[in-house]
Amino acid sequence: MKTNIGNIERIIRALAGVVLIALAATGTVGWWGWLGVIPLATGLLGWCPPYAMLGINTCSTKSAPKA
Repeated sequence: MKTNIGNIERIIRALAGVVLIALAATGTVGWWGWLGVIPLATGLLGWCPPYAMLGINTCSTKSAPKA
């Protein structure tokens, strides 16, 4: 698995996942809040299966220094 999610997107996904899980655990939202496990996992892993299938990569690539 090669990382295909950039750092900022990873942070946003992880935070969104934690918020959804917390809302589901407190009963503020329904069962669908537990789906926050998915963005939390992809944020922590830095790899998104749909991105891999579609060839999307939001990681910034570092260019080689110019001589």
